[in-house]
Amino acid sequence: MSSNMKGRGSQIKVKNRFLKNEYAIEHIEGIDVEFLENTKTQYIKEHPKKIVNKVYSPTVPFVYSMNPYQGCEHGCIYCYARESHQYWGYGAGLDFERKIIYKPEAPKLLERQFNNKNWVVSPIMLSGNTDCYQPIERKLQITRELLKVCLKYKHPVSILTKNFLIQRDIDILTKLAKLNLVHASLSITSFDNKLRSVLEPRTASVEKKLDTLELLTANNIPTGIMVAPIIPGLNSHEIPTIVKKVAELGALSVGYTTVRLNGEIAEIFEDWIKTTFPDRANKVLNQIKEINGGNLYSKGKNRIKLHGKTAIMIKSMFKIARQKHLKDRSFPEYDLTAFCRPNQQMKLF
Repeated sequence: MSSNMKGRGSQIKVKNRFLKNEYAIEHIEGIDVEFLENTKTQYIKEHPKKIVNKVYSPTVPFVYSMNPYQGCEHGCIYCYARESHQYWGYGAGLDFERKIIYKPEAPKLLERQFNNKNWVVSPIMLSGNTDCYQPIERKLQITRELLKVCLKYKHPVSILTKNFLIQRDIDILTKLAKLNLVHASLSITSFDNKLRSVLEPRTASVEKKLDTLELLTANNIPTGIMVAPIIPGLNSHEIPTIVKKVAELGALSVGYTTVRLNGEIAEIFEDWIKTTFPDRANKVLNQIKEINGGNLYSKGKNRIKLHGKTAIMIKSMFKIARQKHLKDRSFPEYDLTAFCRPNQQMKLF
């Protein structure tokens, strides 16, 4: 197992299919090579008109999401959100990890959304695209301010993260939990830290993720685990072990997704697997093709259905593990009736 560039998932830049031109360094030999030397992260301020987005996807369980950041320094090699970075004019490879867009006015935009008379209360996923607790959040605290707005308006919110930084906001999450307004989920891909460090270089260690799960549940914050993504030939064998352990630490639910190599991510992942695990690269790629009906990625509604013996094995392992360890557990229902606008309350006096 090897890696070219420490701290980065992608080892290449890939062409943005939405751009007609691209930069390259042309050597005297006439060979174009990619400029990879500058790996310093850049932070780019963005002023969007809204922060809440409606989600149109048959594969997600929520209707709305909000993303304080675009791009993610965690550098997960498999991340489906890489493709969306191209809409901003950047690449899905290294650009996704080192050109981070942040939205400082997100809390104000969320308040504006909640004060819209046509807003109908529905749980919002924070965040549905890139991790709301990625490294820069420690400094900017945009996610924390968004949670404060949710508490102020008593609006339901769910969180999915790979970072232990969520521990910082336990004070707010505890208050939301008492009102049945929050669900937290931690993403655990593997219990093998060596594998985790190359799959998702800048995420929290396995130990810190488990400590976070234990701390959240100890504070009565409803917490579940996403074992995601399952990559056959790399981490699929860990399913029973992960489910058993997180159940012991108080997880209320366990879910999974299989790897999605949409768009340019297939090129990025293929380069990564051949460089990092050359001995098993073909096996992994062939098994991914098997569960996707012969392709590295199934488009449209076809991506919901998995194919082949490997998919059946993954599904069966999860079903048995959940039945054994989390049979009678589930997230509490959100209280959708708690929502209130502070300015309207003041009018009563």
